[in-house]
Amino acid sequence: MTRSHDGPLRIALIGTRGVPARYGGFETCVDEVGARLADRGHDVLVYCRTPDPADRVPAYRGMHLVHLPALRRRSLETLSHTALSVGHQVAHRHDAAVVFNAANAVFLPALRAARIPVATHVDGLEWRRAKWGGAGRRYYRTAEALAVRWSDALIADAAGIADYYTEEFGAPTEQIAYGAPLLDGLGTDKLAGLGLTSRGYHLVVARFEPENHVDVIVEGYRRSGATLPLVVVGSAPYADEYTRRVHAAADDRVRLLGGVWDQEQLDQLYGHALTYLHGHSVGGTNPSLLRAIGAGAPTVAFDVSFNREVLRDAGRWFAGPDDVARLVEDAETDPAGALARGAAARRRAADYDWDDVADGYERLCRRLAAGDFRGRRRPSGRRRPTPAPTAVPSPDPATRTVPSDPVPARPDGAA
Repeated sequence: MTRSHDGPLRIALIGTRGVPARYGGFETCVDEVGARLADRGHDVLVYCRTPDPADRVPAYRGMHLVHLPALRRRSLETLSHTALSVGHQVAHRHDAAVVFNAANAVFLPALRAARIPVATHVDGLEWRRAKWGGAGRRYYRTAEALAVRWSDALIADAAGIADYYTEEFGAPTEQIAYGAPLLDGLGTDKLAGLGLTSRGYHLVVARFEPENHVDVIVEGYRRSGATLPLVVVGSAPYADEYTRRVHAAADDRVRLLGGVWDQEQLDQLYGHALTYLHGHSVGGTNPSLLRAIGAGAPTVAFDVSFNREVLRDAGRWFAGPDDVARLVEDAETDPAGALARGAAARRRAADYDWDDVADGYERLCRRLAAGDFRGRRRPSGRRRPTPAPTAVPSPDPATRTVPSDPVPARPDGAA
């Protein structure tokens, strides 16, 4: 029997690695939003894939946790875990479910058959990631269409993602961003252990994937005359080749720390960097960027619409290694200017409040539980037709035909 949508709800969060958040934006969202929903009296269930048995606790920050196994292969890890999670949820029906990652859309019919209202957080344009081969990219594009067809609602965390689903499928979305914690009073004690001082280094924090441009940042830094070290935090499973590329681009000024799981130390790194270099390009609004601006880090970001949406006038922008070289040199030449941009970035962070984000999820879950989406005509999931090629003038006597591209190589349409 479904509970009244006016009182506490039973809410299931499906499709992530779970909590505590140690990896990625979805996990950060589940950690922050799930805890707030639990604090408001909702019964929140999070499905987790926790490798170490010692870490498999039954509850965290008021959320109930169910730990299920997964196949440890890049192409199957998420899907195998979500399949088991959906099976468990079908047997333990909640009032509303939020499925993270459009790749999991193949399991939505099972939730719908069990009459569990479901919203899908579609994230960024995953099929653009270089780590996926042809079959993987085709799967992700198909999964996007299935998410459109079978979700009661779609969640987008950035305007660029919402625009994509409108343009591609004519599908409406619920736009709910991530939050940016405002980090005050950050000490320096955990910098000292790394041999670093406040405003005495440049910083990168990113999963090692081509679309995060860590190699471009390291290469650009190597070309620069910067005297302060570049500190690189990050790694990734299944990314040995790309990791080797990053290491090969580094010189002896680059400090490769690997993963940093001590949140206090990571926050100190953000809060005392002379520049934070953010290379993410396809994943929508990124929690690492939001955490950096919440710490007042002067930010240099890869030039795409998602990053411009967050930073606006508070950011500086790069598209290649030469831009990186110039911008880190500029920051060292004019540290006061860099710090002024950091202060402006922190003011932008005030617009990204986790309490507001939790409000958005709570309202959506109440609408799901109340049946507000039931009976509505959903988009078919078919992509809109590609416009016909358009002839454009050429400086040569001859003309050439350039096909228009409704899905540009980057979300902002840049080359």
